[in-house]
Amino acid sequence: QVQLVESGGGLVQAGGSLRLSCAASGRTFSTYTNGWFRQAPGTEREFVAAISWSGGSTYYADSVKGRFTISRDNAKNTMYLQMNSLKPEDTAVYYCAAASGRGTYFYTWEYDYWGQGTQVTVSS
Repeated sequence: QVQLVESGGGLVQAGGSLRLSCAASGRTFSTYTNGWFRQAPGTEREFVAAISWSGGSTYYADSVKGRFTISRDNAKNTMYLQMNSLKPEDTAVYYCAAASGRGTYFYTWEYDYWGQGTQVTVSS
């Protein structure tokens, strides 16, 4: 079992930055691929970024490539999402997730565990 808790969300002006954190419980955190997803009101949850268990491979949605950076610190059982040059369309609830199996990591059904989400609001 892995429990995930997100933090770091908030209100920021367009062009600003935020860093989200995802703290995990359990000693097996370093064996999971982890991802960030987001969901705006009235939309489906969408892929944002993912990182392999070692941190050696990262994946990004085209909409955030070059602006967001995913990273992890397995010693601290924590994953991060550094978000720069934020836009109003980045406004959403952001969720972290953990996947125990192999896959593309682009889809919600590939993940076994989810956090409760943290709100990010970008004002124009």
